[in-house]
Amino acid sequence: MSRQYKRVVLKLSGEALREVGSEDNISPEIVENIANQIKAAHQTGLEIAIVVGGGNFWRGAAAAGRGMDRATADYVGMLATVMNAIAVQSMLEAVGVPSRVQTAIEMKNVAEPFIRRIAIRHLEKGRVVIFGAGTGNPFFTTDTTAALRASELGADVIFKATNVDGVYNKDPNQHDDAVRYENLTFNDALSQNLKVMDGTAFTLCQDNDIPIVVFDMGDPGNIRKALTGESVGTIIN
Repeated sequence: MSRQYKRVVLKLSGEALREVGSEDNISPEIVENIANQIKAAHQTGLEIAIVVGGGNFWRGAAAAGRGMDRATADYVGMLATVMNAIAVQSMLEAVGVPSRVQTAIEMKNVAEPFIRRIAIRHLEKGRVVIFGAGTGNPFFTTDTTAALRASELGADVIFKATNVDGVYNKDPNQHDDAVRYENLTFNDALSQNLKVMDGTAFTLCQDNDIPIVVFDMGDPGNIRKALTGESVGTIIN
C-alpha cells in the first residue's frame, strides 16, 4: 500500500555521496543518480527538503577523539555539510529541478541563511531546499538537524537513507538471525533500544508526531520509491 505525503525531509549521509573505493569525496555520478530520483518524486508535486551530512569529508566526534576541541571539530563538520549541499544543489539544477541551499551558519556568497518562513515559501513554490551546516551549533548531529527542520517546516515524514534496508532487532552484519521490522512504534523502538536516530532527534520526532522511514538508498530506485510513497524499509510512527 502506498503512502501519501505532501512535504517531506530526506536525510542523506555524507558517505552516501562517495563511491566505495574511490579517492573522490563526492562522486558526480552518485549525486546525479540521487538528483534524478529526487526529480522523479518532485515531478509528482511533492515538496522536498534535504538535510545532508558531512561524513565523507569529516567526522567531528572522531576528530575530537584524536585530541581536537570538540566544538571546533563540529564546526569543521558543519562546513563539510555545506560542500555536500552545494554539490547536491548543482546536480539538481543540472537535471532541471529548482533548488536553494540554506545554511545555519551564514555564508552569503554561496547560500541563503536559514529562515524558516523563506524555506517554507521555497517549498510552496516548488523548489527543493537543501539545508547545510547542521543546526549551527556543535554537539548536534545531522539526524537532529533533520528532526528539527522537519518539525519547523511541518513535514509529514522524515526519510533516513542508510546502507541497510530497515530497522532490525539486532545488527544484521553481525547476526544471521536478525529480524527486520516493517513497522514499529516509537515506544517499541525505545524499549528495545533500537538505534534509529540519536536520542535528541528521536525525541523530537516522537514529540512532534513525525514518522521516520529508514531505508536502503543503495538499492536502485529506492530514494524515488520512498519519496513517492512506496513501502520500502521500516516505518516508525
